Amino acid sequence: MNSDEKGVLLDIARNSIKAAIQGIPIDLTHFQVNAQESNKEHGVFVTLRTAGKLRGCIGQLVSRKPLGELVSEMAVSAALEDTRFEKNRIAINELDDLEIEISLLSPLQRIANPLEFELARHGVYIKRGRKNGCFLPQVASETGWSKEEFLTQCCQGKAGLPPDAWKDKATEVYVFTVDIIS
Repeated sequence: MNSDEKGVLLDIARNSIKAAIQGIPIDLTHFQVNAQESNKEHGVFVTLRTAGKLRGCIGQLVSRKPLGELVSEMAVSAALEDTRFEKNRIAINELDDLEIEISLLSPLQRIANPLEFELARHGVYIKRGRKNGCFLPQVASETGWSKEEFLTQCCQGKAGLPPDAWKDKATEVYVFTVDIIS
């Protein structure tokens, strides 16, 4: 994906957030997203920050929707639906200073040994039964956690599983990489 195409996705995210805050529908037809990229089954996360502080992060691991539509939906969800910020939603006056990061996910790959991944290169998705959790690769860089801490925090903090659930064969561990657009 070239820099112009990445710019289009950032424009889609910013304009979608603005429209949602203003309560008006967004028309995505005038945004041209590369047809080949758009039709891939992407996973997308949108992370929002103001002055470096997290203001929202929502995503989907896999989607069959066109890429522009998925980015729009995840951007609006990150701005208006992230439950961690329900008492402090993003306001229209924050838009100019809003930092938008779009993570395009590679397909998920199940790994047999949960420690067979590279910190800061791979994100993890952990699943057991109906419980699941995910960390983007950026989390490892931001926290400085070891592999074991990364997996433990994902189990306990994101999936609602016991901290050492990643060691259990009944727990599925998947990895993925991201292409970051910011």
